[in-house]
Amino acid sequence: MSKSPVGNKTLIGHSDIRTWVANRHGVPAIARVRNRFGEERAQLKLRFGRAGKSSPPSPVTDETAGLSPCSWAAWLAELDRQQLALKVEPDADGFEFVERRDDN
Repeated sequence: MSKSPVGNKTLIGHSDIRTWVANRHGVPAIARVRNRFGEERAQLKLRFGRAGKSSPPSPVTDETAGLSPCSWAAWLAELDRQQLALKVEPDADGFEFVERRDDN
């Protein structure tokens, strides 16, 4: 497990998550992944672009293969279904998905 820098914040509120992602020019996406038994599950992703770029999306790479853009409603519903939160570095672009905790 990696060390958490001071100042990390865990976002659960839908508007807080959307604002953080939008401020970094990101969009929601979902990848369908299979476990070792062949069962498929949704894996939440965020794709980030550069500010001011209006070029078409880049070709599919290994990193983006299997990603499907989706609506915020679908992405946030899956976030809630999996009981996940977004742990972010408020003044940076770093983030990770974490399990929600009830000790707020």
